[in-house]
Amino acid sequence: MTQPLPDPSALDADPEIDIRQYLDGAAGFFGAAANVIMQLSNPPVGYGVVESPVESGNVMIRPVKRLRTTLTYLAVALLGDEADRAAYRAAVDAVHRQVRSRAGSTVRYNAFDPKLQLWVAACLYWGARDLYERMHGPMDEYDADAFYRHSARMGTTLQVREEMWPADREAFERYWAENLARTRIDPAIKAYFEDLIDLKMLPRPFQLAFGGMHRYFVTGLLPQHLRDEMGMSWSPRQDRTLARLLRVVGAAEGVVPESVRSFPLNAYLYDMRLRRRLGLRLV
Repeated sequence: MTQPLPDPSALDADPEIDIRQYLDGAAGFFGAAANVIMQLSNPPVGYGVVESPVESGNVMIRPVKRLRTTLTYLAVALLGDEADRAAYRAAVDAVHRQVRSRAGSTVRYNAFDPKLQLWVAACLYWGARDLYERMHGPMDEYDADAFYRHSARMGTTLQVREEMWPADREAFERYWAENLARTRIDPAIKAYFEDLIDLKMLPRPFQLAFGGMHRYFVTGLLPQHLRDEMGMSWSPRQDRTLARLLRVVGAAEGVVPESVRSFPLNAYLYDMRLRRRLGLRLV
């Protein structure tokens, strides 16, 4: 305990890009549930989560812990150094060993399947890029390519191999279109999503105060195919209103310090490093 804690700003980052300029704390607030729906619309991923025996990772039972685990993973993958990623991979792997289909499972799944992890990472990249561009406008080609390459870490921090990440953005768009078209939302998964959207994991006053607004953002940020799967309606007028709102938030974020803009990811990275130093559980 005599050495200072690592500074989260001392990043092992791609020299071509300062990833911190593309991290928006507000984006996580707006897009988290929509991204979960994207990920879990791949049936093996969805049933792996819904049928998981790991109670501590169930957002409907432990919402605060689940939020910390997910955001810490993103912080470590995007901002962390090799030691951070190795430590968090080991912690996540210990949990993932329990998540695999059994005799009575609806579909076959294994949390160590790199193809399923690739889909999850693709959803995270697509959602992060989509929200950034809604809030701040398109990236230039150079930064868009660099951001795309760096985002591979959202998969390779676990079992996704480097060569599995589509070679470039054009290849990614083909992968995304093909795999999004294959997604489906079964009734059991839809019921889980409805509870998530309505914030059923939170006390009743929070559900009443924020449930409607949460549903609005989730609906607006889903790809149309998944809106159709969920039976959601979304009008051009709603889309224009959402676009204006996100640009206002983006403009406000443009004038705040970087440390504020990237909160809470920077805080979760610091928390993970502190936990690792003290020998506490990471997941």
